[in-house]
Amino acid sequence: MEPVSALDEPLKKLLGGATAKVMAEHLGLHTVGDLLHHYPRRYEERGRLTPLSDLPLDEHVTVVAQVADARVLGFNNGRGKRLEVTLTDGSGRLQLVFFGHGVHKPHQELLPGRRAMFAGKVGVFNRKTQLAHPTYQLLDAEAPEGEAGVREAVDAFAGRLLPLYPACKQLDSWRIAKAVDTVLPSAQEAADPLPAALRDGRGFVSLPEALVKVHRPQTKADIEDARERLKWDEAFVLQTALARRRYADTQLPAVARRPTPDGLLDAFDARLPFTLTEGQRNVSREIFDDLATEHPMHRLLQGEVGSGKTMVALRAMLAVVDSGGQAAMLAPTEVLAQQHHRSITEMMGDLAEGGMLGGSALGTKVVLLTGSMGTAARRRALLDLTTGEAGLVIGTHALIEDKVSFHDLGLVVVDEQHRFGVEQRDALRSKGKQPPHLLVMTATPIPRTVAMTVFGDLETSVLDQLPAGRSPIATHVVPAADKPHFLARAWERVREEVEGGHQAYVVCPRIGDDPEEAAGAGGGAKAGTKATAKTGTKAAEEPDAPDGQGAPSGSDGDKRPPLAVLDVAARLSAGPLAGLRIEVLHGRMHPDDKDDVMRRFAAGQVDVLVATTVIEVGVNVPNATAMVIMDADRFGVSQLHQLRGRVGRGSAAGLCLLVSEAHEASPARARLGAVAATLDGFELSRIDLEQRREGDVLGQAQSGVRSSLRMLTVIDDEEIIAAARAEATRIVAADPELTGHPELRTALDALLDKDREEFLDKG
Repeated sequence: MEPVSALDEPLKKLLGGATAKVMAEHLGLHTVGDLLHHYPRRYEERGRLTPLSDLPLDEHVTVVAQVADARVLGFNNGRGKRLEVTLTDGSGRLQLVFFGHGVHKPHQELLPGRRAMFAGKVGVFNRKTQLAHPTYQLLDAEAPEGEAGVREAVDAFAGRLLPLYPACKQLDSWRIAKAVDTVLPSAQEAADPLPAALRDGRGFVSLPEALVKVHRPQTKADIEDARERLKWDEAFVLQTALARRRYADTQLPAVARRPTPDGLLDAFDARLPFTLTEGQRNVSREIFDDLATEHPMHRLLQGEVGSGKTMVALRAMLAVVDSGGQAAMLAPTEVLAQQHHRSITEMMGDLAEGGMLGGSALGTKVVLLTGSMGTAARRRALLDLTTGEAGLVIGTHALIEDKVSFHDLGLVVVDEQHRFGVEQRDALRSKGKQPPHLLVMTATPIPRTVAMTVFGDLETSVLDQLPAGRSPIATHVVPAADKPHFLARAWERVREEVEGGHQAYVVCPRIGDDPEEAAGAGGGAKAGTKATAKTGTKAAEEPDAPDGQGAPSGSDGDKRPPLAVLDVAARLSAGPLAGLRIEVLHGRMHPDDKDDVMRRFAAGQVDVLVATTVIEVGVNVPNATAMVIMDADRFGVSQLHQLRGRVGRGSAAGLCLLVSEAHEASPARARLGAVAATLDGFELSRIDLEQRREGDVLGQAQSGVRSSLRMLTVIDDEEIIAAARAEATRIVAADPELTGHPELRTALDALLDKDREEFLDKG
């Protein structure tokens, strides 16, 4: 049997069963290594010396004084003991108090005439200034020679940085600090994952030194040295894992897919009534280069709302069909799948009618596959996929089912990545005879480093140019509680847009046909089913997730349930928008009814669509120019930006009104102000992420990765992540198995237990 390394020793061996049990159950710490990587949250300075005559209340102070007297008093009928010690330093007097078991040691040591340093928080009891249970260090017992020696000891004690650890009710910070003292000698045996050349080149301290400095710093410079080094470790080990994934992908076989000259793609391009933006052309070139290689493409396509990502994806799909393969687009909801199917068949015209009467000779069949389709239509679609008759399929999770088989699946496009688990991506990819190429589209822009961390196994393309002819969108906050006349004016603006020949959306956080929904939603933050407004995401179910979104923390107006589609539609029809053609749309409607409403809205037969966030992504009605978002403070920043992207898609200017009862000074109102102030999705995405914990940024599926980031923050440490990615890529290219880097392999194995390894594999 191999000897267990010091860092893998179970904590109960060193700390005893009781402490180890609390650490395991409440802090997730099991081994010496776990505890050494449980870093202090912050550091408390005992502070410089304070004269007793000048003690500030409620602050941590350090004093040097002489014990004037000490006495033990009983209380609670003699069952409790209290030690009171009076100090003097010539400028004033101060009382110390110790209780219970904490009495014995100071009673023996703090004798009248003794000099010591004391540190603690200043309080008042019976109108006397006091320190309760201060820490102290005797100066005369083992004092260095002379006054200079005493002064040195005083400076060392007062200037020491006390680590404060993430703690729990059962185990406070100072007991964790004591446990760290016990295991700290083992830090010397920590295997250093950074290659020596990299460590020396960047001037980093060794890992053992960094661990000692982070837990027991002598100076603030020690903390900086340790943090810089430990952040690099986290970024580098994670980026190495992702670089190895990317390298492994380049070793997989795939069919190269090149468009045929004068084929389907050229015929489609020739019919486009507009020219592609430069951004669309550049990104298409990157994708076509990837598709032409004999290993699977793994690319993330992200861009501004309305930047034309669907057009880029469709051209890639047509290129694959040109080469004799099939392409599948996976959408998160039926509404979106139907919308994509409708817009793609419209854009392609007779090119989408391959093999049909009147269809183009160059064309292919475009089929839709969703969970709610009738048996006959479903059977026909499945047959078209198996025979290869259908080159393009757009669908929901129904595409992943076992019954679905493809003739030759060459490309998978996943729309709205954050609504799909890794398993779904993986299941669809396994439908190809060889791994198909993969293109992932995100509707919400992601800061670069988050993309590098969350989607680190994907190459990234960014569309940051809006198509010509798109109009700017004006956004305003409507403070309904402070200024009710602003809300009345908002409805007048909607009526004006409709009278001008345009259409409008009104968005509400919930549907309103379920009493339980209202009860669950009443607390604002609890609103919604399987939803988190913070992330601006909604659980995607088949056929649609229940709409309704939880409020981000800091949302006000949570005395009442969030406003509901059915109530608001009824109120508008009877009140400010009476006489207009108003319809509702939400996730609990029958798919045929939803499709009917969307078709009529797109055809201009509906003036105002009152909907849930079911319209959040992909819905494209250029004639819709106004959007009113009710209880806007209950949605996340990215989600509001996403919703707003549904208007201003034509030549007329867009208007978005964010209605909120949130108090002017609240964080919720600040969030809305940020959305109103900019149309830059990348900037808003950063604001959104800064307001959320790191765990949310990395997502639930990434829990393995998330728990490995204790020091690194993906928002702030952009430069470190980018540099670590470059270094990791270089090392993996030279040594894919890391045979020359055994310590790095060990660190990777620790990061990637089985579940996490599979997660990255499927990712």
